Amino acid sequence: MAVTEQSPRDPQHELKRVMGPRLLLLFIVGDILGTGIYALTGQVAAEVGGAAWLPFLIAFAVALVTACSYLELVTKFPQAAGAALYAHKAFGIHFVTFLVCFTVMSSGITSASAASGAFASNFAIGFGLGKSPVIQLTIALAFILLIALVNLRGVAESVGLNVVLTLVELSGLLLVIFISLFAIFGGQADFSRVVAFETPDDKNVFLAISTATSLAFFAMVGFEDSVNMAEETKDPSRIFPRIMLTGLGITAVIYVLVSVVAVALVPVGRLAGNDTPLVTVVETAAPDFPISVLIPFISLFAVANSALINMMMASRLLYGMSRQRILPPFLSRVLPGRRTPWAAILFTTAIALGLIAYISLDPEGPIALLLGGTTSLLLLAVFAVVNVAVLVLRRQPVDHDHFRTPSVLPVVGALACVYLVLPWTSGRDPAQYEIALILLVIGVVLWAVTWLHRRRSGYEQGEIDQDFEKVE
Repeated sequence: MAVTEQSPRDPQHELKRVMGPRLLLLFIVGDILGTGIYALTGQVAAEVGGAAWLPFLIAFAVALVTACSYLELVTKFPQAAGAALYAHKAFGIHFVTFLVCFTVMSSGITSASAASGAFASNFAIGFGLGKSPVIQLTIALAFILLIALVNLRGVAESVGLNVVLTLVELSGLLLVIFISLFAIFGGQADFSRVVAFETPDDKNVFLAISTATSLAFFAMVGFEDSVNMAEETKDPSRIFPRIMLTGLGITAVIYVLVSVVAVALVPVGRLAGNDTPLVTVVETAAPDFPISVLIPFISLFAVANSALINMMMASRLLYGMSRQRILPPFLSRVLPGRRTPWAAILFTTAIALGLIAYISLDPEGPIALLLGGTTSLLLLAVFAVVNVAVLVLRRQPVDHDHFRTPSVLPVVGALACVYLVLPWTSGRDPAQYEIALILLVIGVVLWAVTWLHRRRSGYEQGEIDQDFEKVE
């Protein structure tokens, strides 16, 4: 959370501005690409049949509207903090600020846990281990533990590394598109499937599209993380609008193309419920083409990068809240040599392991599907708050030029996000709400214990408020 009021041009509080338009574009594209499209294309097809491209297009529209709200706020308040900063500036309620921050942290854990499911499926296929639930659960748990070890050791994230990771992730999706186009021009495609709606027996078309969009939205999240780079971006008020919108557009085009060629080449029955749909697409398009064996391994790389970034984000947010005495102080402990937040890393890892084990008990609930849906649920709730905050903060002028979104867009964005959150309109699996509720209850309990301890230790309310005002 960041709730300080330093001027965005105060050099004492600025980070080194190293990111220009090209590097910012690669950061945004790289952050959006990853687990969602690799893991959930088949699940989206299971809801709407051959029109799997439509939920991705609608999810892009919702993301685009919300991105416009983020753009107004990040160019108006170019500080590294994101949704928690905007919520605090707009509403000034500390508990709301905490909930927004903890929800964002929880979305990082669920996203990484979803990535573990996709990793396990692709690993099992890549190394010929079969589809045994026990094997995939073991791989998923081991993967999260490996991420924790890397996180404990310390990862020097750099812009250059992000460029490499982004190019590798992008290459996997471009391979799928180009190999599929080769097969399509060879006469293998059936485009009649692309416009065929096939919904589950118990759902009407509208509800099926809503459910599929709720899933597809997981593939579009990531653009919101770029606002945390505002203090390291050159002239953010000028370049952020153009670059964020361009990045969203690029990923939307790739996602729609992938979903169209997937359905055109592979019958929906083979895609529906498939944990590795893009591998199936490449195997169908070019069964004897040697490069098809690379797709599972590129998928591993993409989801591993996504998981590592999300678990790093989650542990650092938890560490930051603990350091400011909003959560129990033991969560702010660091390794003496590595200076990594070991307590926060172990705590977030334990939650991720528990989620994966909990999902594995339900044979009808694939890890990537349920936890990917939970991630979009949590972030859609945060996006609804951000869309409202942008209208509230219109009453707070600043002394520099900034992007201004048309007033109707935040209203549409808030309504769309709420629509995709509500259980009776989104068609979500009830287990997603259970998981989200469990995570938020954990956060509220930790917050309440910390608050009571501080009150009993003699802290005055003014001192508690000052700690909130220092949170970065």
